[in-house]
Amino acid sequence: MNAHAPAASGSILKQSSAVWAIAFACVVAFMGIGLVDPILPAIASSLKATAAQTELLFTSYLAVTGVAMFFTSWVSSRIGPKNTLLIGLALIVLFSVLAATSNSVWSIIDFRAGWGLGNALFISTALATIVGAASGGTASAIILYEAALGLGIAIGPLVGGLLGNVSWRGPFFGVTTLMAIAFIAIVTLLKTSRLEKPTPTKLSAPFRALGRPALAALAVTALFYNIGFFVLLAYTPFPLGFGALGIGFTFFGWGVGLAITSVWVAPMLTARLRRTTVLKIALPLLALDLFAAAVVVSSQVGLIICVIVGGLVLGVLNTVLTECVMEATDLPRSVASSAYSAVRFIGGAIAPPVATLLADEFAPSAAYVFAGASVAVAFVVVVLTTRVLARVDDGPESAPVEAEAVTAGEMV
Repeated sequence: MNAHAPAASGSILKQSSAVWAIAFACVVAFMGIGLVDPILPAIASSLKATAAQTELLFTSYLAVTGVAMFFTSWVSSRIGPKNTLLIGLALIVLFSVLAATSNSVWSIIDFRAGWGLGNALFISTALATIVGAASGGTASAIILYEAALGLGIAIGPLVGGLLGNVSWRGPFFGVTTLMAIAFIAIVTLLKTSRLEKPTPTKLSAPFRALGRPALAALAVTALFYNIGFFVLLAYTPFPLGFGALGIGFTFFGWGVGLAITSVWVAPMLTARLRRTTVLKIALPLLALDLFAAAVVVSSQVGLIICVIVGGLVLGVLNTVLTECVMEATDLPRSVASSAYSAVRFIGGAIAPPVATLLADEFAPSAAYVFAGASVAVAFVVVVLTTRVLARVDDGPESAPVEAEAVTAGEMV
């Protein structure tokens, strides 16, 4: 599945039950990214909330996830990966069931924040754990992890649409059930003795990491790029005008495109071009796609095409940007990834409410102009910091680093 991975995919099915348990939990965790997307209009209608209020379901989730990412490496290095995974899963189960039983949009916003904390703890620890628990070889475990990631990204909106077509509460109950199963599976199947003992990291490590010029440049790039990402994902359900099922199928196509390009196309491009060159090509393409969405916002067909094309470009950018993070400094990759992801999620948290307010104040097209302009800023940052980023163009990644890059890139 990965152009840089060794040819060990033949043994991908020969994994321990613990690895399968973590992989299943990963699928469900990544489903949570797009699960709420199809039910935003239904929540607004049922709970008499404004579009701007429902967009805060993304903002609270992403803001807390971003802040928590500064501290997850410190937590997991002290209590161990299994405990970190289980605490993350338990928090997701708790807050998703609370969201499902709520009758106020503000309560759901608060519970999504708790969900974001659980997701940060789980996802930040999952890769190291699945590799540490592998019995059929590290390369096969990483391929399985990438497959779980892509599957979760793709089917999240579809499941959200199918369950949301019955009730907006359905997707929340669905996550509760699946994550509870994953919790039991990990408790039962994952043996702590199989995991490598982590080396404690300092609480200040991710903050000090942002003092490195290359990492700071990539973090700023990702902040503005992620605004475009989440305007496309979180705001588009409103101008599309579909019900939950139609939105779900639209973003299923988006997720499939994103998964394909992140796992296959991005490695192909970086094997032939410098990473900074790929960024300089893909960022303008995404900006143009978002500006096109502003032009065709009143056309369902046109907007669907922009969503699908956006997914294809986003997959490349997610992977390549985070590959750059992994090579930008000599810091431990978990520290660099935490710092980068935390800043990136801030962009995601800002995007949905700002886009909705602009659309209400001016026109729906204003949301996409804002998104396109933000991605253009990200492109300018890359161009201006090319010399600082010279280290990221040194060559292709090994399989473990590539998988780590895909993880941090997709973990929105």
